[in-house]
Amino acid sequence: MTSRTLRRVCVSVVTAAALTSVAACGGSDEASGSGGKSPAATAATAAVSPISVLKKVQQKSGTAHSAKIESTVVVGTTMSMTSTGAMDWSDGVTGDITMKYDGGAMAENLQKMGSDGTMRAVYLKDAYYANMGDVFAQAIGGKHWIRYGYEDLAAVAGASGEVLKDQMQGNTPEKGVEPLLASGAVKEIGEENVRGVAATHYSGVVDVAALSRTSTNLDAEQLKELKEQLDKSGITTETIDLWIDRNDLLIKASTSADTANGAMKTTSFYSDYGTAVSAVKPDASDTVDFKEIAGQASAATS
Repeated sequence: MTSRTLRRVCVSVVTAAALTSVAACGGSDEASGSGGKSPAATAATAAVSPISVLKKVQQKSGTAHSAKIESTVVVGTTMSMTSTGAMDWSDGVTGDITMKYDGGAMAENLQKMGSDGTMRAVYLKDAYYANMGDVFAQAIGGKHWIRYGYEDLAAVAGASGEVLKDQMQGNTPEKGVEPLLASGAVKEIGEENVRGVAATHYSGVVDVAALSRTSTNLDAEQLKELKEQLDKSGITTETIDLWIDRNDLLIKASTSADTANGAMKTTSFYSDYGTAVSAVKPDASDTVDFKEIAGQASAATS
């Protein structure tokens, strides 16, 4: 593989990494040991609406400020990714997450380039940083870290980039309940066991385009572009499932949808609320801005 081809593939992969990292931290496997509520439990909670419960979860998660996160993302045969780390949302979103592409075309492309598919991500208030490893450093001038300014994401993915920017800056358990609260269409499924913890399962279906319109400040032209991008992606609705423990904290979130690239399924597990989180800005001497390598790739193909 020539250096020019390597750089072009590198840019393609790191762009995809930025556009899928939000899913990795947002949230499928199924909860184990599920079962319906007992008559006594049903009677005790009959007067509490799912919307009221989710509002309590939002408030409680907001005051917890941080948590450890484990996630999986699968998109048809395109990609499979796992991630672990911790996020803090007390003052903007900060965090340190390690991701690994372990299946699908993305993982195969990385293997061909000599990479094991592991990427480290650091979230700061103004930008997202990705360390793709030594193979990518060789392709982009020896620097390991790539900086994605949140304001630049719209330029990467058009109108959907504006939506993505909002999601990456607010991708927390506190925000995780908002889609179902906004839709108003949420129902209680029952009590289930999630990794040994008793939890109540809630579920609902969200109109993606409608939710995007209400959660962003897009103008008419951008909304038109977003609709075209969503139509191309094949995504119309998402099924969102949330598992809430007895302390009114979100401990599992799952999202599934049909896309043009196959079924998408994401799951996140949250634990250790209130944990200390360290997110350190990478050294500037080992960092390159995404816009710079995107420009290099354009020059290489011209």
